[in-house]
Amino acid sequence: MTFQARHPDVTCDLKAVRLAAKPVVRPSLPTRNARILFAVLTLGMTLLVGLGVIVNVAHWTAWSVLAVALVLPSLLWISGGAATALTGMLCPPRAEAGPPAVWCPAGRTAILMLLCRENPQPVAAALTELLRQTGKAGLGPSTRVIVLSDTFGAEAIAAEESALAPLIAAGLVDYRRRADNTGRKPGNIAEWFDRAGQRFAYMLVMDADSRMSGARIRRMIWRMEQQPDLGLLQAGMALLPARSRFGQFQRTASRLLGPHFGAGLAAWTGATGNYWGHNALIRTAAFTDAAHLPALSGTAPFGGDILSHDIIEAAVIRRGGWAVVFDPAAAGSAEDGPQDLASYHRRNRRWCQGNLQHIRLIAAPGLHPISRLHIASGIFSFLAAPVWLILVLMMGTGLVVLEGAVPLLLIVAVLLVPKIVGLQTLLKTRRTPRRTRLAFRTFSGELLLSTLLAPLVMLHHSAAVLSVMMGRDCGWKQPDGPRRNLPQGFAEALTGLTLIALVFHLNPAAAIWLLPVAGPMIAAPLLIRWLNGISPQALPA
Repeated sequence: MTFQARHPDVTCDLKAVRLAAKPVVRPSLPTRNARILFAVLTLGMTLLVGLGVIVNVAHWTAWSVLAVALVLPSLLWISGGAATALTGMLCPPRAEAGPPAVWCPAGRTAILMLLCRENPQPVAAALTELLRQTGKAGLGPSTRVIVLSDTFGAEAIAAEESALAPLIAAGLVDYRRRADNTGRKPGNIAEWFDRAGQRFAYMLVMDADSRMSGARIRRMIWRMEQQPDLGLLQAGMALLPARSRFGQFQRTASRLLGPHFGAGLAAWTGATGNYWGHNALIRTAAFTDAAHLPALSGTAPFGGDILSHDIIEAAVIRRGGWAVVFDPAAAGSAEDGPQDLASYHRRNRRWCQGNLQHIRLIAAPGLHPISRLHIASGIFSFLAAPVWLILVLMMGTGLVVLEGAVPLLLIVAVLLVPKIVGLQTLLKTRRTPRRTRLAFRTFSGELLLSTLLAPLVMLHHSAAVLSVMMGRDCGWKQPDGPRRNLPQGFAEALTGLTLIALVFHLNPAAAIWLLPVAGPMIAAPLLIRWLNGISPQALPA
């Protein structure tokens, strides 16, 4: 497959990117064992649930065959998530020794803060705290904070420059704003990399909503200097304190599900981890091949700039012989999450387009098999929604009939595995009766809200996939302007009512089991309003 490079006089493909001689990374024995465990658990759960579905099909028709064909990759995907959590529980990460107190980095690190039309005052405050943290950790002489801006619009530019002016005038940060936003965020990094990257041994990539402690940055630089083959070290992340109930739900889910899932992901991916686009330390020598990803031929949404660039950058770095490692610890590393459902859906729409672009890249030559698995998982993370929606419609309308509740119970059991593993961790660390009650309340609250939100997310993901398939580009950050939207939750409620009416008309017996799917849709206007409200934890004391 050939891609048009960003430089108009150059045509290249991923195979043609320069591959210099670099260390060859081989999986360790613990990584091999974790991969075997992950594979056995994933395939075992997939086969068990798949068999439960197959033996309970009431009548085999063309529709039944299609349903089984759709359900098997979906089962593989959810089983992979459950297997990752179980692997994390059974293969916990080893404690990494930190740097000696007298250690100083041998190489310089550029801390890159990427901006594009952010609220500048919180950014200035975050940069001030970052400088304090790096100074406290003794990293001041070996690090340089560099702000790379793609902000546009006269008012936004003026506000940003005014907020950062004291830091710039004091010589504490370097600031550069591009007038031409070619290549979006990766293009901004590439422009800096070509101009100044050779002056630094490492680069730490941060977004405007990223937060990292000096101690965590110091440990990451230490680890990279101890492992000459380490090209990218991705830090795990916690979520910052929430301002809304929806934000608090995400934070609770992250704290419940994140530890074992992150540990499992780190265990079985080993030296072929992934990159999330920020809170990651990258060796500049390893980034050379990934700095200028070629643009996809054709027009958006499937052509043009690669939106979900981080996954591909990680794959290219790994293909070059460098290790890409995920450190799941969240201490000293955080990010802010969407605080309302509309922002959450807009973010996922961009991710959907970027991940579906990867259909054209998954077969790129030379990629590691685990890198291809990361890409495939990202693609299916959005394709899963329309697949489940089609299955709901097929069974709700009676095109496919399953005898008994065994298949549904098996699917629910697999979906519950990561939550139960998380509960087990909470119970292990909270041994008093009060803390035990809090653990069960956390588990129950997350389970209830995730169950209510799942149908709404399924609808929006399905709409996003349909939009991309119809050739609609979601664009990038656009100037604020008037929008014509239906009242929040109206579309979801209308869809839920339509589903119930359709099933009552075609297959009344299925209406009861459809309620867990259609009910949250019908209640969406009230549910969304409640979730978007101010979180009790965010209220002043």
